[in-house]
Amino acid sequence: MAHSDDHNTRSFSSLVVDGMERAPSRAMLHAVGFKSEDFKKPQIGIASTWSMVTPCNMHINKLADAAGAGVDQANGKAVIFNTITISDGISMGTEGMKYSLVSREVIADSIETVVGCQGFDGIVAIGGCDKNMPGCMIAISRLNRPAIFVYGGTIMPGCHKDKKLDVVSVFEAVGARANNQIDDAELAAIEAKAIPGAGSCGGMYTANTMASAIEALGMSLPNSSAQAAISNDKRLDCERAGAAVLELLKNDIKPSDIMTKAAFENAITIVIALGGSTNAVLHILAMANAAKVDINLDDFTRIGQRVPLLADLKPSGRYLMTELIEIGGIQPLMKILLDNGLLHGDCMTVTGKTLAENLVNVKPYPIEQEIIHSLKNPIKKDSHLVVLYGNLAPGGSVAKITGKEGLRFVGTAKVFDAEEQALKSILNGDIVKGDVIVIRYEGPKGGPGMREMLSPTSAIMGKGLGKEVALITDGRFSGGTHGFVVGHITPEAYVGGPLAIIENGDTITIDAETNELKLDINEHEIARRLESWKQPVPRYTRGVLAKYAKLVNSASQGAVTDNLD
Repeated sequence: MAHSDDHNTRSFSSLVVDGMERAPSRAMLHAVGFKSEDFKKPQIGIASTWSMVTPCNMHINKLADAAGAGVDQANGKAVIFNTITISDGISMGTEGMKYSLVSREVIADSIETVVGCQGFDGIVAIGGCDKNMPGCMIAISRLNRPAIFVYGGTIMPGCHKDKKLDVVSVFEAVGARANNQIDDAELAAIEAKAIPGAGSCGGMYTANTMASAIEALGMSLPNSSAQAAISNDKRLDCERAGAAVLELLKNDIKPSDIMTKAAFENAITIVIALGGSTNAVLHILAMANAAKVDINLDDFTRIGQRVPLLADLKPSGRYLMTELIEIGGIQPLMKILLDNGLLHGDCMTVTGKTLAENLVNVKPYPIEQEIIHSLKNPIKKDSHLVVLYGNLAPGGSVAKITGKEGLRFVGTAKVFDAEEQALKSILNGDIVKGDVIVIRYEGPKGGPGMREMLSPTSAIMGKGLGKEVALITDGRFSGGTHGFVVGHITPEAYVGGPLAIIENGDTITIDAETNELKLDINEHEIARRLESWKQPVPRYTRGVLAKYAKLVNSASQGAVTDNLD
């Protein structure tokens, strides 16, 4: 349904700049570089998540400039604006990490605020770290104006003693140092070499997972998820996105035309095939909520029963994202899945073509590559993302089980009411074979903010306990986490979920075959403990964390803050 006249491509900006009475608005825009002829062009907001807070985003100012140039060359008028970003990797394991998931909502709100206020006709959003990617997408859905998401790109690997490094290498080196497997000098060398420059974490962690999911969703240009942060390919991706958003505007293709139930199913399929992060569950639920599309936890189970894990990528696999880029990124994988009836090919995308049309000329992977397995030889025949229910998780929980950890774990609870307490016990050697580490009061409301548990899970790996202990929590896990772990347990402990009444010494069963998370005590004893439980005093009563705790819903619903009815 193409629009033929200029005004219809300017339905929002015209209200801000057209007519005699808008002269004051035009006067202010002259000061920021508008020429008289620019007021007749569609205005495209370029949402940049640039900052020097983190290497994931330190280059995005230049990418925003490239996207702006693409808009201007295609006869639009680009206006670049900023939003915040935080760094999970830097704040991990500290009180500051409670702001991480909160930042997703702040980013979404801020982009919606600027675009809504300034009357931009379309949006190019550029995200580099894992929270600003779904944050951008939530805002794009709410606004429902022609839009494209651009991934900031992945980091190059570090190197030490001929071994490729990434940020998880450093977290695991901390555990190895605590176990006296390496000395201080070795830890310092790994620390100094692991992160050589700009870009997002190098494995199939949350950033690369979400970039791949958004591309499969149809909201990024083909290959946007599989380009190095500092590369000519990434610069061209930004320029093309700037031009492409104007085509979407001309053809009146909005995010709601692209982000359908089938498109979200495609995104989930890609996350599973790639061995992606548990955070994808949380973020896809939140993005679908913003798009008013019915996606729930059980959709991950349904799709996961027929989609295999094919990618041998870190953290549980061997390879880095840069190595996947070298063999062609995710486009050949998408073609394999489409040809075998595992993707919906008729979904519209930001190219203006369907997913199937985008994949027509994609070349297959090189024959000798070992990163992406064939459907006949999967790493796991079904999903690594396992949704568990049971008397410990009546509202559901999410486990990341590749099969390398085994499929069932029965152990004895060691209970901690905060992440820091658990990490101290792991590093001190208090955690032993057969323990189930329970970290509670770290959920969306209880933390507040649902911290990621990369510090304790990496310490477990560094200590050599990866197959010997399990960890369950109402918090989250970093995309860099691997091992026998269960997160997103709902209802969370702070609202009186059963996690709150576990005691040291209780037996806990995690079963990925029956999809069950069970506290092995009888119903009478569970009821007795719940009866005597008292809700803790809120940890924050003012500021953004207190507001978030008051508004946020359950992790099983995406931990969103805008379901206000």
